[in-house]
Amino acid sequence: MAVSNAGPAGGQEGGLVRVSAESMAELYETHFGAAFRLAYLLTGDASTAEDLVQDAFVKLIGRFAHLRDPDAFGPYLKRTVVNLSHSAFRRRRVERAFLAREVARPMTAAEYTPDVEQRDLLWNQLQRLAPRQRAVLVLRYYEDLSEVQAAEVLGCSVQTVSSLAARGLRAMRDQQGSGL
Repeated sequence: MAVSNAGPAGGQEGGLVRVSAESMAELYETHFGAAFRLAYLLTGDASTAEDLVQDAFVKLIGRFAHLRDPDAFGPYLKRTVVNLSHSAFRRRRVERAFLAREVARPMTAAEYTPDVEQRDLLWNQLQRLAPRQRAVLVLRYYEDLSEVQAAEVLGCSVQTVSSLAARGLRAMRDQQGSGL
């Protein structure tokens, strides 16, 4: 493996290890199989295991220069895979708890019955807006784009998007007030 303790000028770099791209590829080839097997045994899912190993490599390659012993990469990789699997399970447990609470929560009629009249009213109000105001409101509130993203789509400034959105919303409120 092409790792060395020499700095750029051939001197010591505080005992830190320098690694080339070829060495990183070699590390990956050498350690991927064992790390994948470990992750698979921990998770029981090949896709999740592969993601965990990829994440572990990304974390460790960034820190490889700080390893004083290049042979310690394997054990560090295994520890990182185990830690990432614990994090993934914690995340899943939190998600499942949230979903369980949501399923157990009684829904009101308004939450599962669409308000067709309100939807039609809003649709008609939206159609009465100027095309650029309508485009901004659709991009911002239906497509859920940020002002920056909407500005990129429309080819205008963020300030223009903000202004068009404010005027469009004001026009829709005015339409509601006038009974249209």
